[in-house]
Formats: sequence, structure tokens, C-alpha cells
Amino acid sequence: MSNIDLCFVVVYIVIILFWAFKNANNSDSESYFLAGRNMSWKAVGLSLFAASVSSTTLIGQSAEGFKTGLAVFNYQWVSILVMIFFAMFFLPFYIKSGVYTMPEFLEKRYDKRPKTFFSIITIIGNVFLDAAAALYSGALIIRLIFPEADLATVIYIMAIIAGSYTIFGGLSSAINAELVQAVILIIGSIILSYLAFAEIGGWDVLMDRFSDGMWLHLVRPMDDATTPWLGIILGIPVLGFYFWGNNQVMVQRVLSAKSIEDGRKGVLFVGFLYIFTLFIFIFPGLCARLMNLFEVEVPLSMFGNEVTKLVDVNEIYPRLIMSLMPVGLMGIIMAAMISALTSTLSASINSASTLLTMDFYSNAFPNTSKEKLVKVGQVISVIILITAAVWAPNIQKFGSLVDYYQEMASYLAPPIVTIFFLGLFWKRANANGAFATLLVGAITAVGLLLFKNKTFLADVHFLLMVPILVSISVAVCVIASVSTKAPSALQLKGNLWTTEIWHEETKELKNSKWYHNFRVQAIILAVLAILSFVIFI
Repeated sequence: MSNIDLCFVVVYIVIILFWAFKNANNSDSESYFLAGRNMSWKAVGLSLFAASVSSTTLIGQSAEGFKTGLAVFNYQWVSILVMIFFAMFFLPFYIKSGVYTMPEFLEKRYDKRPKTFFSIITIIGNVFLDAAAALYSGALIIRLIFPEADLATVIYIMAIIAGSYTIFGGLSSAINAELVQAVILIIGSIILSYLAFAEIGGWDVLMDRFSDGMWLHLVRPMDDATTPWLGIILGIPVLGFYFWGNNQVMVQRVLSAKSIEDGRKGVLFVGFLYIFTLFIFIFPGLCARLMNLFEVEVPLSMFGNEVTKLVDVNEIYPRLIMSLMPVGLMGIIMAAMISALTSTLSASINSASTLLTMDFYSNAFPNTSKEKLVKVGQVISVIILITAAVWAPNIQKFGSLVDYYQEMASYLAPPIVTIFFLGLFWKRANANGAFATLLVGAITAVGLLLFKNKTFLADVHFLLMVPILVSISVAVCVIASVSTKAPSALQLKGNLWTTEIWHEETKELKNSKWYHNFRVQAIILAVLAILSFVIFI
């Protein structure tokens, strides 16, 4: 990188830190963990986009585009439909309940056992899936720019940058930083995508060169290594709902909305932005196949010494940056990459800290003041950062970052999604059923991680494992629930969806202009998502 580009990056980091610290809000626990529940739909939407589109996403999806074509976009377009469903049915219950965390919602609907169990699972996911993956992908980027840099030093510097304002200022600092980061991320990605298409000769050249085979098709055969067609129908929706409807990192931003309407519009706003990720994240990776940029000697792993002629697929996006971006613009796109890294890392830190503080510490010490809870959350955040940094190098054992994240999530998500769905839509689901489901699900997940490759399930795609695990989870929850006492009226009050709720909302929306009606917005978004699928079916 030139000195000009480095200056851009340094100036960007300084601005982000200044803006984040300026918007810190740590006066009490609600301000620190939920930004005072006062965020507009624009802030919620951009924050969700920045937190969800991590450096893991940029690197992982361009890598999958390079490896297999457009198949990885199935996660996006299906997730858009999931967002719509979440915004319509689950989101109002979450905001009305006044909870800080998703496990708290389970306690209201069931009891403390599912809450505690889910808290532990979510914390593990925040630390080992989200934070660690963000640090790993960031290390790939920095090591390409500064090959002589010590890996541990790189990881700790990144952790300090993202952790400093998050630990000090809480969710308010994180969200305000993410507003800037989302804009930089979108602009930088558009520029790189344009240069990638220009390098290969344009859209027509790409379509012509990949007209044969499955490169440009979203629907793949059952033996496809990326997304077998049955997995699109039965697997991805479950993973999508876990990410958008149960994941504390995402839902915490929704809980910060100042109203149900702002929360809903924020989620739908993210859906509209997700339509374009095909063109700015995945297509550049596919374009890279037509470039002579990667036939160089590079480390097979950024954490080892082995040398190969084949580039590590996780390096595709960083190498596109280094090869295509001119002086000045490289600094912008590198700032975008750092944006993606820091936004995801700060989101993960804040999420895990909220869970540990509000679900465990505050229960153990119920008389703790709201001001002291902030201090406790800050200390916990430091511990989380250190843990994620220590684990990060282990991610190299997986084929790509997308493989790592999706396979881990496919084992964790089914029992969690099951108890949330049955809890909201089936009044007979009780605490015993929920707890049994989580317990069996956790044992099964550990067993799959340790022994799957040694059994007859070794060749079963992780997306096809999802419906199997959902079926087991539903069976366990139903059997355990009907075999024990029904939930009380207090547990069901305000936590169970009914058709009356739909009719009441319909009456409220009658006086709204069509462009303010979230149902109309949801229909338009659903049509666009389905069209994006049909075009590349």
C-alpha cells in the first residue's frame, strides 16, 4: 500500500474512534446494553447491515463465488424472506416484552432452565463463531499488506481498536460507529465490484464464459457441495431464522429501536440492502476466476509455512483489493474491510457481554446497581476479546470461512429455532419440553462435531442435517411437553401469537398510506427477493 492509502486507513480509524467515543452512552445498564432503546429505523437498519456483513462475509462469500459460483447467494435471498417473517411475527413480541436478551424472552415464555442453557450456547456462538472469525479474517487482510507482521500482534491490535470504544461506550458507540461503517462498506464494495467487472471486460463476458455448468445457477443437484436443492428449502431457512431471529448480536440492535414500527422498518431496510450483495460480494469472486492474479507463491495457510501455487480461497477478496484498486481507492476499500471487521467484532463483544452480565451476574447479584452492571459488562468484554483472540487461529482447519460458520451454526440452530417457534405458535409447549430440546440438541451437536466424520453421516451435507435435527427437536419438545404439566396463563400472556393480533394490526394499518405500510413494504421486498432467485434459477 502507498503512503496515501495508509493515511486514508489511519484517518478512517481515528474518525471512527472519535465518533464512537463521542456517542458513548454508559450511564446505566439500559443505555449501555441497548442504547437507551431510542434508535430510529435507519440506525437500526444500517447497524444490522454492518454487523451482519462482516469481513467474514466479504472474504467468505467472495471465496465461495470463486469456488462454486453464485450458489452461496441462496443464503441471502432466503434470509430476506426470513427477515420478513421475523419482522411480522416475532419482532413485536420481543420489543413489547422489554427484555435485554433473547434468553430472557425464553424465561418469560418458559422458565430459567431454557434461558440459562440458551445463554450459554449463545455466548459460545458469539465468541467462537462471530468474534473469532472476525479476528481471523482480519488477520488474513493485514498479513497480505504486511507479510512480516506477527500474527498475534495483528490480532491483538485489531481487538484493541474494536474493543476500545465498544467496551467504553456500549451499544450506542457500536451502533453509531456502524452507521459510518455501513456507508463506507457499501461504497467500497461497489467500487471494487465495478473494477472487477471492468478488468474482465464487463457483464457480457462473465455471462458468456460461465454459461456452461452450474456457475450461474442457484438451484444445484442433491450432491452439490455448496447448496443441494433440498437444503435450500429445509436447511437455509432454519439457519436464517437463527441468525436474524434468535442471534443476540442481531436482535440486540432490533431491541434498541424506539418503536415496533422502527424495528420492523429497520429489518426490512436490511433486506433491501441484501438484494445487492450478490453483485458486490459474490460476483467479484467469480470475476477473479478470469483474472491472472493468483498464480503466485503464497502461504497455503496464513498461520503456517507451507507454500503452494494455489491461493487460499480466503485470500481472494483481499487479493482483488491489492491487485485492482488504484492509489487512494485502495485506502477506501481497506477502510471498508476494517469497517466490516470492527463492526462484527464490536457487535459480538457487546452481545456476549450483555448475556453474561444480564442473564448471569444480575441474577446472581440482584441488588447490583445499574451503574455497577456497566462496569461488570466492561470487564467481561475484555475477557471475551482475549478468549476470541486465542481461538482465532484454529479456524484455518476449515475449508473456508463460510464453511466454518455455516457448519457450526447448522448444529446449534435447530433446537433453538424449534423452541422459539413452538413457544410462539403452540400454547402447549412448556418449560420441560424446551429444556429437554436444548439438552438433547446440545448433546447431538457435540456428537456431530466430534464423531460425524466417523459414522454413516460423514457424507451428509450440513444443510441436510438441519431438517433431521429439527425433526428430532420437534419430537423431543412435543413429547416432553404433552407428558408434563401445561404452561400457566402467566407464561402464555403476551408471549403467544393469535389471529386477533393480526386483525388488530390490520385495523391500525387502514389509515396508513401504502408507502408507510410495513406489509406493503414486505410484499415488495419478497417479490424482489424471489425475482433475484428466479433470474439465476
